Amino acid sequence: MSWTLIALLLLPLVGGVVVAFLRGNDRLAKVVALAVSLAELAIAVVAWVGYDTSSTERLQLTSSADWIPSFGVHLSFGVDGIALVMIALIAFLVPVVIGGSWADKLPEGRSAGGFFALLLVMETGMVGVFAATDVFLFYVFFEAVLVPMYFLIGRFGGPNRQYAAMKFFLYSLLGGLIMLASVIGVYVAAADKLGSGTFDWATLVTVTRELPLSHQIWLFLGFFVAFAIKAPLVPLHTWLPDAGAEAPVGAGVLLVGILDKIGTFGFLRYCLPMFPLASQELAPLVLVLAVAGILYGSLLAVGQSDLKRFVAYTSIAHFGFIALGIFAFSSQAGAGAVLYMVNHGISTGMLFLVVGMVMARGGSRLIEDYGGMAKLTPVLGGLFFVAGLSSLALPGTNSFVSEFLVLVGSYPTQPVFTILAALGMVLAALYILWLYQRVFQGPVRGTALIGATGGPGATVDPRRAPVKDLDKRELAVLAPLVALILVLGFYPKPVLDVITPSVGATLSEVGVADPVTQEGK
Repeated sequence: MSWTLIALLLLPLVGGVVVAFLRGNDRLAKVVALAVSLAELAIAVVAWVGYDTSSTERLQLTSSADWIPSFGVHLSFGVDGIALVMIALIAFLVPVVIGGSWADKLPEGRSAGGFFALLLVMETGMVGVFAATDVFLFYVFFEAVLVPMYFLIGRFGGPNRQYAAMKFFLYSLLGGLIMLASVIGVYVAAADKLGSGTFDWATLVTVTRELPLSHQIWLFLGFFVAFAIKAPLVPLHTWLPDAGAEAPVGAGVLLVGILDKIGTFGFLRYCLPMFPLASQELAPLVLVLAVAGILYGSLLAVGQSDLKRFVAYTSIAHFGFIALGIFAFSSQAGAGAVLYMVNHGISTGMLFLVVGMVMARGGSRLIEDYGGMAKLTPVLGGLFFVAGLSSLALPGTNSFVSEFLVLVGSYPTQPVFTILAALGMVLAALYILWLYQRVFQGPVRGTALIGATGGPGATVDPRRAPVKDLDKRELAVLAPLVALILVLGFYPKPVLDVITPSVGATLSEVGVADPVTQEGK
């Protein structure tokens, strides 16, 4: 039995409870939360080092205990390479989010202790989703992780936080209830086949893959709808712009950086291996939704007037690339998709943070309220540009590697969809560079920078502007993100070495011919 996953689950939960009792001392609550998150990161490093990429075991670092024996439910945990990189991303982003939220102004009557306690509790839920190897336990974590995010948006978010939180919760809850029907369905299928029901993932894979296509399609759809809402794929995406816009910046980073990946992880862990015939049959439909999301999200991002909604729509476009890579049924595209899941969390997480830093200085989310900000905050402008270049997948940045792998790997099996998806790269350059030009270039302008009394087109002497550049804390928060953007842009091999065997095993479970393997023969 491995202790690392158990520690990764329990540490932030215990830390969250402790921080919740420190609501009267905000500074101590922040220090304890940061210390817990850094300890979690250290344990994640131990898990990474302990993972054997040469092992033939499908799941490693496993542990299991009875939970509800009469129904075959166990507290079972384990990771493959796909789950491991996502848990590592969680452990990396949470301390970054805590540091980035250190000086946030919270709504009246809200305490830092409550905010950071919710972040830590949500970390436990997120780790549990990726580590669970019992399907019922996965469902429990899938639903449980909604609760802290609901309160983070509803209690600490923007002016329309109640509406956004309720919309987020209802969409995700509905998807979860639909998935529950399929969870029960696979349990019944196992009982018919084995004589007793089970929720063990590995056992269910061997059972459900033998079901007739008609049965697989219905069970597949139950899981798929839940994951497509979470991902989110068009047209089930409408909750994300509202939730992303109203969530506090730190919660927004975890929303687009981690929570959305539960959907794409679900495609890989549950939809493909458990329902291989249905996955192949319905792949064209998923690819249509993926490409539609790339083009639709990109076009909507171009037309946004709200900085946070802009980031949300770019994420919808990026998730289209991930879905394309998954359902192209190519090991190269699949590895690129999983790497994209990691890189998107880094790039969009940084973009969300720098947008928050812009808003903290100008007090507005509207793009039109800014202009020429690079003259006042050159370092912030430069780091905003780095985040933007990573988001548009400039060669030399982390996102380029994953996007390139998805497109190159998808083309042999899905040339038409790949060509259409490639248009998203052009649109990404358009919406990122245009946003940067409007916010940071030209003369200093906009009511957020010069005040409402400045008048249209008014300018200001930068030396007298009240807007300050990044401080040491903010630089310390962004520096690790910049480092990963560059390191993974030039040397992604350590992450790909972990991902690739698990992607290959998933494709083997689907039972499709890998074009990369075929070419190598």
